[in-house]
Amino acid sequence: MSLRPQGLLLDAMGTLIGLRQSVGDSYAAIAEQHGISADPETLNRVFPHLFRQAPPLAFPGLSGAALQRAEQQWWSDLIAACFEASGHAEPLPEAFPTALFEHFAEPGPWLVYPDVLQHLGRWREAGLKLAVVSNFDQRLIPLLAALGLEPLLDAVVVSSAVGAAKPEPQPLLQALQLLELGPEQVWHIGDSPEDEASAKAAGVRCLLIKRPKPNGTP
Repeated sequence: MSLRPQGLLLDAMGTLIGLRQSVGDSYAAIAEQHGISADPETLNRVFPHLFRQAPPLAFPGLSGAALQRAEQQWWSDLIAACFEASGHAEPLPEAFPTALFEHFAEPGPWLVYPDVLQHLGRWREAGLKLAVVSNFDQRLIPLLAALGLEPLLDAVVVSSAVGAAKPEPQPLLQALQLLELGPEQVWHIGDSPEDEASAKAAGVRCLLIKRPKPNGTP
């Protein structure tokens, strides 16, 4: 194991960026705009469990418009499950999941943790190659650009496009190919057991960090 890495594979949510308010608060606020009454605290209780129980956000063999439809349908199914578990028995208006999907594609709901820009800049100055590896969808790529992080990165890998999600090793292995580095040359920095398991399966050293998160964030 190299004592000094030549590259870093960085998780996104909970590591580089986070939500400004809880999932329940955002879901309930936008639900109200669509005539739906929902309790944020109830949504906060059910969302993390349902998020972890959902199938992987990964779609082998899909690309282009088909991949975009699959990504949005994955989130629509999760949103519907959250409201059903929160006691909302009626079908959701068709426009509501789309509005939520588009809401979280914008930079407004997200924050960059205060130390991130400083660390990314220092690592790049030191010559390290940097890639984000995230269990997320293609919205992450323009989102990182809008948040000012994209110029500091060499690659962005999302599970939906790779066709596999952490804890599987494929997302990290894809990032290694893009950086043209071997597993012994990089470290993975994340915040979850999935990050640790994925790194172990890929033969990469993993460092876990813990960030404060709004209630209801997985």
